[in-house]
Amino acid sequence: MAKSDYYETLGVERGVDEKALKSAFRKKAMQFHPDRNPGDATAEAKFKELNEAYEVLKDPQKRSAYDRFGHAAFEQGNGGMGGGFGGGGASAFSDIFEDIFGEMMGGRGRARSGGRERGADLRYNMEVTLEEAWAGKNAEISVPTAITCETCSGSGSKPGSSPKTCATCSGSGRVRAASGFFSIERTCPTCQGRGEVISDPCGKCHGQGRVTRERTLSVNIPAGIEDGVRIRLAGEGEAGARGGPAGDLYIFLSVRPHEFFQRDGADLFCRIPVSMTTAALGGQFEVTTLDGAKTRVKVPEATQTGKQFRLKGKGMPVMRTSNHGDLYIQVAVETPQNLTRRQRELLEEFNKISSENNNPESSGFFSKMKNFLDGLAD
Repeated sequence: MAKSDYYETLGVERGVDEKALKSAFRKKAMQFHPDRNPGDATAEAKFKELNEAYEVLKDPQKRSAYDRFGHAAFEQGNGGMGGGFGGGGASAFSDIFEDIFGEMMGGRGRARSGGRERGADLRYNMEVTLEEAWAGKNAEISVPTAITCETCSGSGSKPGSSPKTCATCSGSGRVRAASGFFSIERTCPTCQGRGEVISDPCGKCHGQGRVTRERTLSVNIPAGIEDGVRIRLAGEGEAGARGGPAGDLYIFLSVRPHEFFQRDGADLFCRIPVSMTTAALGGQFEVTTLDGAKTRVKVPEATQTGKQFRLKGKGMPVMRTSNHGDLYIQVAVETPQNLTRRQRELLEEFNKISSENNNPESSGFFSKMKNFLDGLAD
């Protein structure tokens, strides 16, 4: 079942700001909280959806990835982005308590990770031809991404200065608020959980520690690559904020449909028309395979449409092995068109002297059909 859009789940527009997003989450979370709906499985499922949606949209990096890639940005395994994305419902719901007690500490925290922030993972879609998938290739791609600021070396501070320990949280990135019986630890509102503040920001990156540039990267496409495979380039995603570790870049491969060959795993299939006379009398034709070699295929006498010939080892390479699949040639007998008068006369003469032995399949079919209809009439 397809996941609901996170914005629709929370009932907000895509351009919603942080304050309105948190307010919408708080209202809906309170409405569907299991404590208010004991034994209601629907409310519990809705509550989990709300937590998942808010956990993503409240984080600028995750929200940016979701806006670009949708749910595919957070899927695990072969089909998704993986690497650092994900979330927990408990951390999302704790923001409600920050709403309640946040004003006591002079502001509302936002960042939850603490320390330097990891850069976002990036996705790049690449299409290759079947020939390129057969042979493999080295491709160069250009990726617009955030890189470490060279002026401040990623610190975010003006050269000659350095970040200072946050006075509010003493560098821990967390502060504690107390009210009655409750004691809540929350993100420091001054440094947003980083533990440091920049008093003299770098003029190039404005304190972010990174700038946007287009990078050229080399990608190795192995021979035998299949449609839907992804390649991970560790550390080639966005640079982390203020010196944090870089994210990863994921290359999603798709193989362009071929004009003649269809692929099934490592095997290739090709449909080749042959003339009626070649099929009847026998003959041969030539096939050019993906490796550029030409192979002759013999057509035996009385070949019918659908007859399949196997060329062993002429299919796709099996990725990272020395094995190859096979190439299957399927014959399609072509009926003559645009006949001359003489050709028509010869065919009519052939038809007159033909017998059931010349067309056993059609004769047998119509005989069986007649018996079937006669049985219905009885």
